Amino acid sequence: GGHVAVGGIVHDASQTGATLFVEPPAAIEFGNRIRELEAEEQREVDRVLLELTDRVRPLAEEMRGALEALVALDSLYARARYAIEFRCASAELVAPRDGFTIVGGRHPLLLAQGVAVVPFDLTMAPGERTLLVSGPNTGGKTVLLKAVGLLSMLAQCGTPVPVEPGTQLAVFDDVFADIGDEQSIEASLSTYSAHLRNLGEILRRSTNNSLALVDELGSGTDPVEGAALGGAILEALTARGVLTLATTHLGALKQLAGEVDGVVNASLQFDAVALAPTYRLIKGIPGRSYGISIARRLNLPDVVIARAEERLPIDERNAAALIESLERRDTELTTRERETAAMAEEARHRAQRLAEREQRVREREREVERASRQEARRYLLDARAEIERTIAELKKTASDAADEAARSARQRVERMAGDQREALARLDRVQRGDDGGERLRERDGEISEGDLVEVETLGGRTGRVIDVRDDEAVVAVGVMKLAVPLGSLRRSANQQPQERAVTLVGDAPEVRVDTEIDLRGMRADEAEVAVMHALDSAIRADLKELRIIHGKGTNALRAVVNEMLRKDTRIRGFRAGAWNEGGTGVTIAEL
Repeated sequence: GGHVAVGGIVHDASQTGATLFVEPPAAIEFGNRIRELEAEEQREVDRVLLELTDRVRPLAEEMRGALEALVALDSLYARARYAIEFRCASAELVAPRDGFTIVGGRHPLLLAQGVAVVPFDLTMAPGERTLLVSGPNTGGKTVLLKAVGLLSMLAQCGTPVPVEPGTQLAVFDDVFADIGDEQSIEASLSTYSAHLRNLGEILRRSTNNSLALVDELGSGTDPVEGAALGGAILEALTARGVLTLATTHLGALKQLAGEVDGVVNASLQFDAVALAPTYRLIKGIPGRSYGISIARRLNLPDVVIARAEERLPIDERNAAALIESLERRDTELTTRERETAAMAEEARHRAQRLAEREQRVREREREVERASRQEARRYLLDARAEIERTIAELKKTASDAADEAARSARQRVERMAGDQREALARLDRVQRGDDGGERLRERDGEISEGDLVEVETLGGRTGRVIDVRDDEAVVAVGVMKLAVPLGSLRRSANQQPQERAVTLVGDAPEVRVDTEIDLRGMRADEAEVAVMHALDSAIRADLKELRIIHGKGTNALRAVVNEMLRKDTRIRGFRAGAWNEGGTGVTIAEL
């Protein structure tokens, strides 16, 4: 009793059989409907996909090309992202016969795992074919082998590698590796047998363009036989020219570097005090296993340690002491190299700071020079304007008051001429470092009254020295008397004797004035001074016009001349020269 008959389909039962899982008849119809809708949905999906496929089928070739391009772009983008993230550099590719140089190399897989990696530097010269790395366990020898192989393969795949600039990697035709425990249960091969099988494959297939990586060479058998066999294998690979990196613990193999050309010893530095590896590669020095040192650190009985040291062959003890001394010297040299590099870097920074300071001083000097030129130019323009105003006043003055006005005007002109002289002297001091001629110096006894001199600030006009003061001389130039700095005077080559002064009554003797001035080769500020003096002389000589030669060139001097003539109220007009007067290289000023 207790059982009730229920219609439906039994799908399953519990493990005890007490419970049955039944689908009632009412749910069967709903389940069938769901399956029909799912089938209909799938048919619609297939129809849509078929229709879309028919539409794109004519573009199949273009889409295939686009897909390949996208794959290439994605690959390039991934390599670029990798290079940025791990600070990679593009290594120069060289031939295997030229060896290779790795600067700041880091293991790519350890970097990807976020492990702290100690960079290594390794150079194999063209004559070096085999690098034999020795040292204690956990010192990083196997990691070094894998890093060299991975860096070489990545570079040949066109991927930036985690190295520093200056790295050169060889392009190998094949890379062989015998690394790790290769024991094969299926082939019933021991570790040593698998090791020998791999070495045999390397000996059969490697060429002088190949790279061979061999870990724990000669291990897995008797040390004497293992060292003999490992030495013979390295000799064969070295003679063939195969670039080989091998690691070993066997002391007999370390002697191979002194017996076979092309074989070089190397070791990974080990801190003998802390008994911990530093992972720094030392080329040229074989490594030690530090077995007894580690045993002493792990508190093995002193009696056992002492007996172990006694059992060491004398040659082994001497070699260990020599290697320890070499390692200590290498550590000292490395420390000194770091200190020297730091001092050199500091000296470079100091030189750079001095160069920057010198550059700032030069810029300041140029600013002062520009300011001095602008100040001198302002003085000159003010003086010329005052002279023009004075001349205009003279023209407007009545004949009865002409003498008084002339005296007043003369005083103002002399005052402005003094200012002009000081400005020109400042300009000369800024612009001229070497006068190129013989300077007059009172303290040297080179000047006296009556000397004939050339005044540079007046375009080389010749005058007679009337009086000598502290640092200047009073020079008579034509009808003018000027106080001129000694540095602006040059002794005239034609020293004529001074004639006795004669007082003339009547008109002053006629002074010859040039009717043209040549500005070619002058700077703009020099041209302004020369044109101003030429105009003054032409006005005093009552000339009608002045021919100014400025040349064609960039028209810079022509623009300066035109601007001066346009502002000068003494100029009636000006024009470019006619074809027979010099053309556009000449300007004719009408006074």
